[in-house]
Amino acid sequence: MRASFEAVGFDAGCTEYRHIDNAGGNRADAYAGLRQMIGTARGAYIILCHQDVRLIEDGAAVLRARLAALDPGWAVAGNAGVTAEGRFVLRISDPHGENRHVGTLPAQVVSLDENFLVLRSDSLLLPSAELGGFHLYGTDLCLHARLAGRSAWVVDFHLRHLSPGRVDAGFFAVQKQFEEHWGARLGRTEKLRTLATRLTLAAGPLGRVIAAWHRSRRR
Repeated sequence: MRASFEAVGFDAGCTEYRHIDNAGGNRADAYAGLRQMIGTARGAYIILCHQDVRLIEDGAAVLRARLAALDPGWAVAGNAGVTAEGRFVLRISDPHGENRHVGTLPAQVVSLDENFLVLRSDSLLLPSAELGGFHLYGTDLCLHARLAGRSAWVVDFHLRHLSPGRVDAGFFAVQKQFEEHWGARLGRTEKLRTLATRLTLAAGPLGRVIAAWHRSRRR
């Protein structure tokens, strides 16, 4: 991953590389690990990505240009997500298809896939301390951006993701925690879509029952 980034301009002159080493066991999940790394990053932009991402041709100069074209209030961007109307927008090559370009980009979104995210450091956004696991932190950051009066976007930045993604028992456990946390925080039951699932942010006992019913139907 690092070699592919350095080959297209993300070199020592403009980039620092940080990671959490979970090879010997999970020292930190995505929420805790990213909070730690974001807190120590010094760059104006912070890229949060999976290690099975490979850059192809688009590099540092392209990413700077794509970000510069966004609304001044943007806080987080990525290469794949879902709009408020439920439309998929993405620019990616992965096991689902080669050189995919879906939707008109850039596009404002309510959720972002975690394979590649760019966070503005001056937005001061962090993943929720109350959540854990390895899923839905892209959508978590989108919701934090919304509460801060900022926006989230998908931009035309083509890369290769080696994994098709995974929805398993661990995913549904995080989804339950996520829906209940954000439903309570927003104070109302709200629905939104991600690339992998439909979320019911559940406020109150009835909202939690509705969310549990939706999750059971998706399993």
